Amino acid sequence: MVDMKKQKIKTLFRCQQCEYTSPKWMGRCPDCGQWNTFVEEKEAPSLRGVAARPQLTDFSSAVMPLHEVSVDAFKRRATGIAEFDRMLGGGVVPGSLILLGGPPGIGKSTLMLQVSAALAAAMPGKDNEAGVLYVSGEESLSQVKSRADRLNIKGRGLYLVSETNLENILENINKVAPAVVVIDSIQTTYRQDLAGAPGSVGQVRECTAEFLRLAKSKGITIFLLGHVTKEGDIAGPRVLEHIVDTVLYFETERQQVYRVLRAYKNRFGPTSEIGVFEMKATGLAEVANPSLLFLGERSINTPGSTVVATIEGTRPLLLEVQALVTRTNFGLPRRMVSGYDLNRVILLIAVLEKRLGLNLESQDVFVNVVGGVRIKETGVDLGIACAIASANSGFVCPPKLLILGEVGLAGEVRSIAQVAERAIEAEKLGFEKIIIPKTNLKTLTYKGKLGVTGVESVQQAIEEIRNG
Repeated sequence: MVDMKKQKIKTLFRCQQCEYTSPKWMGRCPDCGQWNTFVEEKEAPSLRGVAARPQLTDFSSAVMPLHEVSVDAFKRRATGIAEFDRMLGGGVVPGSLILLGGPPGIGKSTLMLQVSAALAAAMPGKDNEAGVLYVSGEESLSQVKSRADRLNIKGRGLYLVSETNLENILENINKVAPAVVVIDSIQTTYRQDLAGAPGSVGQVRECTAEFLRLAKSKGITIFLLGHVTKEGDIAGPRVLEHIVDTVLYFETERQQVYRVLRAYKNRFGPTSEIGVFEMKATGLAEVANPSLLFLGERSINTPGSTVVATIEGTRPLLLEVQALVTRTNFGLPRRMVSGYDLNRVILLIAVLEKRLGLNLESQDVFVNVVGGVRIKETGVDLGIACAIASANSGFVCPPKLLILGEVGLAGEVRSIAQVAERAIEAEKLGFEKIIIPKTNLKTLTYKGKLGVTGVESVQQAIEEIRNG
């Protein structure tokens, strides 16, 4: 028998991003290049004769032919929150592991408490039968109850427990036998037989893997709430996002009233889907028509304002783009962009200078996508370029005009996908005309009331706007 007390405890420093270990602290990780990510951990050396650490949950299945595998258990459970269900592909899948991340104070706990109450209320059974177990590792039971009272949550079928020890959490799950479990948060959960403080890379990885085995073996849907770093990434190793089935992330900051929730990964539904919520005193309220919301306060007769349409998952979303061009007071003009790629806007400014002759080298250019939404695709290039040209030259874009197209380095307008879906959404909101790439006219299936104009270059689009 080996005496554990006589064994020397080894101290090492581990990177919280890539798990690189070093015998001494370093400011920058030589493996991943991140700064200030090393955390001190105490780890006992491996010993001969010591049994391997057992798994807390056994997850395995027998070998079966594909045609004999039943899909009866694969039945989605709707939460009743339409925006949340649509992001997940129609509802919650039993046995799935879902990670919800976002900045502090953005509303992660509020949203999950609302989802938990909706799931518990929709489950059949008696009042004393637990449907959802909410595990709080950051707040006491009275604090969670206070939030529930503010959200007007009655709590039928919803159980609460305040716990951070993984073994105790698993014991409570086995005792209550819920269909859904919420862990708030994964950074506060720790495994007692592992070295490292709660939130360290080893603890987060092992606890997440254990919840994955629990979800798959017992068919329990588990939600994990995750913190984010200063850079905006989910705290913990990147492998954490590979372990879970779905990754949901709040994109907007907590200072904004409207919160945009994006699905970055989904094994059981569409990716790049977004849900828009409005923060109220009674919790997060879903926004059924975000296009109408984002265009509701648009300035009609102001230069530098255009309307573009982007595709977020399966939904076309109309957004206002604002541009401001003003004389610079310094030798180097400023380029500030919110909601779009800065380098892409700099490219568009160069195209406007070279191909259209606009004098922008001595002008500060500011571009903003209204509403806090971040646009990922290049199909809004033409709308942004027209907004900059409008702000520089002083002409006003028609308020009922939608502008679509990708801009190339030669100033040409290139084709984009899903033009018909964007046109249908614009027609619903009362738009009268749409400018699209001329190459899209050949395959356009839209037969609505909008006046469709095809353009080949940025110059032609701007002339069409000024003449129209």
